[in-house]
Amino acid sequence: MGKAKKLKISKAPRNTPLEHHIQEDEFAAPSGRVKVRKERKDEDTTDEFIDQKLSKQILTQARLQMQDLQTETAPTKAVKSVKLPKLGENLSGDEDDSDGEGSGDDDDKEFDNEVKRNYKMNKRDEEAFEAFMNKDPSAPRRTLAEIIQEKLTEKRTEIDTQYTDAESLQQRELDPRVVEMYTEVGEILAKYRSGKVPKAFKVIAQFKNWEDLLIVTKPGEWSAAAVYQATRIFTSNLKEKFAQRFFNQLLLPRVRDDIDTYQRLNYHLYQALRKALFKPGAFFKGFLLPLLEQGDCTLREAVIIGSVIGRNSIPILHSCAVMLKIAEMEYSGANSIFLRIFFDKKYALPYRVVDACVFHFLKFRNENRELPVLWHQAFLTFVQRYKGHVSSEQRESLLELLKFQVHDKITPEIRRELQHAKCRDEEIDEPMMESM
Repeated sequence: MGKAKKLKISKAPRNTPLEHHIQEDEFAAPSGRVKVRKERKDEDTTDEFIDQKLSKQILTQARLQMQDLQTETAPTKAVKSVKLPKLGENLSGDEDDSDGEGSGDDDDKEFDNEVKRNYKMNKRDEEAFEAFMNKDPSAPRRTLAEIIQEKLTEKRTEIDTQYTDAESLQQRELDPRVVEMYTEVGEILAKYRSGKVPKAFKVIAQFKNWEDLLIVTKPGEWSAAAVYQATRIFTSNLKEKFAQRFFNQLLLPRVRDDIDTYQRLNYHLYQALRKALFKPGAFFKGFLLPLLEQGDCTLREAVIIGSVIGRNSIPILHSCAVMLKIAEMEYSGANSIFLRIFFDKKYALPYRVVDACVFHFLKFRNENRELPVLWHQAFLTFVQRYKGHVSSEQRESLLELLKFQVHDKITPEIRRELQHAKCRDEEIDEPMMESM
């Protein structure tokens, strides 16, 4: 943009009306100056030449460079006169042996002496040169891949010797500073009631030797609130296999001891059981099934733990697997309690699970001792929920069972349910309705 043109302003007072300015021809007018720009000259139109002084310097430098090149190529010409060994010359050995063994060595020595003389190599240069040469040319060459593979094999062997089994993992010595830190964490957890948990305890599930670190904290002295926080952390951070071990080794003994000591379960431990059900597979394998397989589960423990199962939603596949396992176990009163709780969940059980439960009750046909009320209650619950899922043969067998195992108030109700049941094979045999 060019500069703005200056305007000639009237020197009349500012407050004078505009019409007076117009009448007196007093208005702004552009100046008559015209700016003329010089035309640019094209660079290509003028030929520029190098002056005499600069051209003389360039020629002098070129002449010096030519002299340096001639002095450098002089020793190489002398070397070329010597016969150089060719690649693969002494590989076959048939032609060279006829000339004699010493001729090749003499040529190599002459060649080495000529190179040392022309390049003015001193003893230090010779040692440095020989350090990079292969002293044994006949030895096989190793590739980079072979060297890397050898290093990996050595490292893998070292790791395998350190972690051969779980016992060697537990026997490894911990850093004294780590032991001191987690000992202090254990003292905090022994008095923990509410609030934030130490950060060192939150990250304990991320270590491979988390069991060793837990032992350092003395879990037997933890408060009930600390057990709940630990269950919450380990359930969410550990894989199912390791969570199962945590439930079996820490949660199960603590819950049983609390029920045995106080005849009831602490609120925090009850919430810990509910939190553990977020991994139902690990809970059943690490807590419930070991509890029943020991055979010493009391009715109080079964009722308390069963209430946790009854109040929480559990996937059907996990429940079916547990029902199959319980039906195959040796009978106890706790088994009947858990079976009745699972029956009351009203799952759409597959026929395999229904058949396993039917065989579980039919096993008591020849039982001489009087069965407890819990068994009859579980039988009644099963018939009420799944009477339409049994076959006609199974229904007849169950009716026959009622002649051997009788309860004054429960058996008539079971018989009435079975007699009015519509079996699964009868539904299949019904004729199909004609399409409209």
